[in-house]
Amino acid sequence: MDHRDLHERQRRAIVDGETELAVELAQEAIDVNADLSACVDHGFAKGIREVGRLWEEGEFFLPELVQGADAMKAAMAVLRPEFLKDQDETREEHTVVLGTAAGDIHDIGKALVGTVLEANGFLVVDLGKDVANEAFVEAVVSETPAVLGMSALLTTTMPRHGEVIELLKARGLRDQVKVIVGGAPVTRAFADGIGADDYGANAMEALSVARKLVGIEA
Repeated sequence: MDHRDLHERQRRAIVDGETELAVELAQEAIDVNADLSACVDHGFAKGIREVGRLWEEGEFFLPELVQGADAMKAAMAVLRPEFLKDQDETREEHTVVLGTAAGDIHDIGKALVGTVLEANGFLVVDLGKDVANEAFVEAVVSETPAVLGMSALLTTTMPRHGEVIELLKARGLRDQVKVIVGGAPVTRAFADGIGADDYGANAMEALSVARKLVGIEA
């Protein structure tokens, strides 16, 4: 069934910062048995990406950014139990550690990646935003994740990704974890240049990359 109209309403609810409507549309997706992953990718996530773009371009200010993020989080809170309900309980869980680079306080995109990963069977440890390089390394030691995902929304904080990778090498930990990087200014060329294992342009691509890196067939 074609749910493009539903996706568009979901996108619009996030852009408009309509938290109650976003919740209603998330529940509607469940009620009509829509593809929830498609609703996230083509509806809610599309909306939050637009919010981020409008903020970067100066059309949105902090209140609009916060409202969009709150609407997104509320919608995902409704969808997450449905995603988890469909998981194969016998499937091995792969741990992913996520965090936003030191000096960067943006975490909407990273939080979305975490939600999508959790919804698809990964165990996510979210370190939050403005995460010190050493904290990433400590998490690799304590959590023994299969994947370390680092985000940056500012070009000035992107170098922290490479610094963390170098720290992992210095500690003899680099071969123990796969590293994914992402965020609005991050490119595949940048990821290759710092020695990351892969790059995710958005939440659904990050999911695909994570699945590939841990050996889960599509």
